[in-house]
Amino acid sequence: MRTIDFVLWKEGRYYVAQCLNVDVSSFGETIAEAIANLKEAVELYLEGEEVILPEIDEIMIGREKLRA
Repeated sequence: MRTIDFVLWKEGRYYVAQCLNVDVSSFGETIAEAIANLKEAVELYLEGEEVILPEIDEIMIGREKLRA
């Protein structure tokens, strides 16, 4: 069994889930739906492939204001 790390945020009425181990994302109208859709998308991405998921030791999220 593999483990993925992801971040989740809200855009309008949808929740977006972005996998941090591979470049795959998905969305849903609820948090649970977004996570379930992400799991399915990552499983499809990995299907039939010998992809090694990089392990992520620490997750940090930031927010900065830009001058532009």
